[in-house]
Amino acid sequence: MIRAQIYVAALATACAIGIAPIKAQTLREDGTRASIAMGTAVRPALFSERLYAATLAREFDMVEAEDAMKWWVIRPDQATFDFTQADQVVAFAQLHHMKVRGHTLVWGWSNPAWLTNQSFDSLQLSRLLEQHVSRVVDHYRGKIFAWDVVNEAFDERGHLKSSLWYDSPRIGLARKSTAYIEQAFRWAHAADPKALLFYNDSGGEPINEKSDAIYAMVKDFKRRGVPIDGIGFQMHIFDLHPDLPGIDTNIARLTALGIHVHITEMDIALPVDALGNASESDLERQAELYKQITSICTAHPGCDAIQTWGFTDKYSWIGWKTKGAKGAALLFDRRYTAKPAYQGLRDALRSGRPPSLSLSEP
Repeated sequence: MIRAQIYVAALATACAIGIAPIKAQTLREDGTRASIAMGTAVRPALFSERLYAATLAREFDMVEAEDAMKWWVIRPDQATFDFTQADQVVAFAQLHHMKVRGHTLVWGWSNPAWLTNQSFDSLQLSRLLEQHVSRVVDHYRGKIFAWDVVNEAFDERGHLKSSLWYDSPRIGLARKSTAYIEQAFRWAHAADPKALLFYNDSGGEPINEKSDAIYAMVKDFKRRGVPIDGIGFQMHIFDLHPDLPGIDTNIARLTALGIHVHITEMDIALPVDALGNASESDLERQAELYKQITSICTAHPGCDAIQTWGFTDKYSWIGWKTKGAKGAALLFDRRYTAKPAYQGLRDALRSGRPPSLSLSEP
């Protein structure tokens, strides 16, 4: 009943601001033809902003919540599961025939104070994590087609980061390498056997120590039957010279293991002036990078989703992250006008692989 009410409310809101359910077009249409799901991270509080909602519904066929499915939103206290914001994301997606990626079930950062400040022992923490993964995944069983099960567990040297779950106080699997990650995947799979399960990270897109560690984990998991289906490349680019050949090689070796690769959080930050404007030359270089990275993805059948971290510079996190030094990182400017990056990405999709290599429906 509650889910039905949320769906009806989303429909009423959409109608009130003049948005009807639509068929795929623009980026959505180009992505479908190239067998690439085109997605973006969203904030449900912005669905009431007409241009935000209209652009989102028109251009994308996949969404992921920026924060609405993280621990600190869903678990305000130990006894409460609050799915209100996350349900709004799912309702919007259903209304507009979009897929939903879930983000994220296990992360060493951005956890609520009640969880990090209490003195749980390993057994208590393990039970809390199992309860959380199982309850959240089951709540969206059949509605979320892919989950970022574990987020950012490795450091830049390929070592596991110290975290609440790994070693402080841990869930009883300390000094057992990736065993806690494996356990989280097994819990998620038990809750929804049909959902695709991903490990998601930043900085491991090209060949380096981090990506080598992730590759070794995937190879080990596949060998032992651990239910892992893909790797998420965040693809936050803070300069204009990423290692494109390294990204290509890394996608090739991962997909050769029989898994998916999703680009999950892509943005390309540019130097900006006091008004947040980037130079024309940097905007053109940014467009070329969006095109090149998209072309790399389309060259590999196992790379079947591209998602940006937001879609309008109006709400990008880059300005906050760089204290205003960089910005203009996304496909649309602050007025929702398409930038050269938008056209660059579309150009790559239009020359992508044939539609027979399609992403399976949720």
